[in-house]
Amino acid sequence: MAVMSHSTSTTGEGTRPPAGAPAGRRKPRGVTVYGVALRMPYWVFTGAVALIFLAPLVWTAVASVSPQAGTNQTEGWGFGNYETLANYQAGIWRYLFNSAFVSLLTVLLTLVISLLGGYAFARFRFPGRNFLFLLTLAILMVPYATLLIPLYVLLNEVGLENSLVGVALVLTMFQLPFSTFLMRISFEAVPRELDEAATVDGCSTWGALWRVLLPAVKPGLITVGLFSFLAAWNDFMAPLILINDSERMTLPLAVSNLRGQVQGVVDYGATEAGVVILALPCIVLFLLLQRHYVRGFMSGALKG
Repeated sequence: MAVMSHSTSTTGEGTRPPAGAPAGRRKPRGVTVYGVALRMPYWVFTGAVALIFLAPLVWTAVASVSPQAGTNQTEGWGFGNYETLANYQAGIWRYLFNSAFVSLLTVLLTLVISLLGGYAFARFRFPGRNFLFLLTLAILMVPYATLLIPLYVLLNEVGLENSLVGVALVLTMFQLPFSTFLMRISFEAVPRELDEAATVDGCSTWGALWRVLLPAVKPGLITVGLFSFLAAWNDFMAPLILINDSERMTLPLAVSNLRGQVQGVVDYGATEAGVVILALPCIVLFLLLQRHYVRGFMSGALKG
């Protein structure tokens, strides 16, 4: 009886499994009414915010194909407003090419310069480093429009007036302070042990940057590139001041000029079609890169 009671007690429910045996998995918690009630205000708030931001875009897209008086689409639904935009002066494809050229060149220059600048500020010690960094950030405190006239004079002196390259250089200058700041905190979030390990393995400074650090700061680079593209693609002020040739206008400037092309009457249909075309690349890029975009902003906050 003693033996039987002992064996029964060792196989009861309250005993622990023998050493080395796999532990049982915990059952996932089910959805409770209390949990749903706690999350409901968050869902309602985020849904309302999403509707607030999406409503103008949906309204513009619908209005661009709906019939409106005084437009090229007066009867029925169709793409008459897009035809007006496509045939305006040099044509929509020319303006799309100008905007794409300025935007891509701005992104390329901003990525290269901010990558090297952020790496230098984060990894090297040299006299006046912090002062030079603050001086770079001080550009953000200068109003954007006040510098365009002096920059126009400067571009005229170097032969880049009325040039898409000159517009890209100006836009790059205004993107560099924030981009350099973001790349610096991205590099500072990477442990220095990676640099030291790469150096021990025989990598040079450039080799460590290219092979080790560049993949680690990829989210920051994507964030910088996305910001630069959005700013250059949608910029209106710089092309307005620096470009006076209709063949070299960017798409925002062309859409603005299209608004009052007929005796000052605003063509709202063609304007809405232009807004849709301007918004589509930005929306697609943001949706494709949003994961890296959030990680790029969080890289400095997660340091250490």
